[in-house]
Amino acid sequence: MALYGIADLHLSNSTDKPMDIFGNHWFLHHEKIQRDWCQRVNSNDTVLIAGDISWGMTMKEAIIDLDWINQLPGRKILIKGNHDYWWNSISSLNNLYKDMEFLQNSYYTYEDYAICGTRGWLCPNKYKFTQHDEKIYNREVHRLTLSLESAKKAGYERTIVMLHYPPTNESYESSLFTQTLETFNVEKVVYGHLHGDDSYNAGLQGLHNGIEYHLISCDFLNFTLLKLL
Repeated sequence: MALYGIADLHLSNSTDKPMDIFGNHWFLHHEKIQRDWCQRVNSNDTVLIAGDISWGMTMKEAIIDLDWINQLPGRKILIKGNHDYWWNSISSLNNLYKDMEFLQNSYYTYEDYAICGTRGWLCPNKYKFTQHDEKIYNREVHRLTLSLESAKKAGYERTIVMLHYPPTNESYESSLFTQTLETFNVEKVVYGHLHGDDSYNAGLQGLHNGIEYHLISCDFLNFTLLKLL
């Protein structure tokens, strides 16, 4: 059994949203992901998908992309990204597929690990952080706390967290996200959202205060999966 991660699939099987407008490396990027996934993942493995899954605006549009993910090997755990407008009732989502689990305010397990997480949001920074941003930021920290508390109450001591947004600002300053992660002694954090060479360094990577951080945006990973365990 292995654990992999990837984010920002940005699938558009039902919408006219080709990603190669952002660079030639995005041309048919879904085929690159599929090829690597099918070569490496088997039915006993788990893949964490950290948001921005489908460009579909409604479930009717997104279901084609979710079906595409579902036919790939392995179990999948997904969280919401900022572009996942189709994401609706968590109970409805979790009734869709046998081996795809949608994470919100709770946790799932991988061997002796609890998989926790939430979408996240912009962290306070010197460029732009409005009262509206602060409201969402605090709400997302609360959702992360609920997820981690539910795993702790169930007796899990080892935790991996999925976020869509990076848990700090571009200066790597402490945030309520990093403080919460450290309070709960999280082992690993994966996140996406950042795209392009100018943005990749805007998030924590490597070991910081005892936590291992990984950026898993699919373009950063050259459209391959990152093996986490």
